[in-house]
Amino acid sequence: MEARTPSDSVAVVARWMRITEANSRGAVHGGTVLQLADETAALSAIRHARSLVVTASVDRVVFRRPIEVGELLTLKASVNAAWRTSMEVGVRVEAELPAHGEAHHVFTAYFTMVAVDDDGHPTPVPPLAAGTDEDVRRESEAQLRRRYRLSEREELEARRIG
Repeated sequence: MEARTPSDSVAVVARWMRITEANSRGAVHGGTVLQLADETAALSAIRHARSLVVTASVDRVVFRRPIEVGELLTLKASVNAAWRTSMEVGVRVEAELPAHGEAHHVFTAYFTMVAVDDDGHPTPVPPLAAGTDEDVRRESEAQLRRRYRLSEREELEARRIG
């Protein structure tokens, strides 16, 4: 299987936030942003794996500030690391008022996506070829987050058994 670069997996989605996405405070529901981020992450993972994908986990969800009705969200995702059947996809969201044109970083999250075949069984994904220094940094950080996830899972399972 031929390696793919993070740039091969880039997915960009833009969505204008309307009143229908507002919560009682008038800001956009966090769940709306999570759904859009999950969809953007899936597009990125599909581009990398060239197969269907499912979301396995979401890590490090950070809302940096409220998102207001009327702002244009731009979601950008790319694969940070690839393992046997799974990938970490980083999603960054920026918001701007189109009339002003100044974008602000408002949200970041890391999604673990698993490639699946037509029957829903995990299937291998291509390796990731990190070409730039930024790609190498992102892959290294993804490897660290994966080690933390696996270590935490093992510790929790050990506590349940013991």
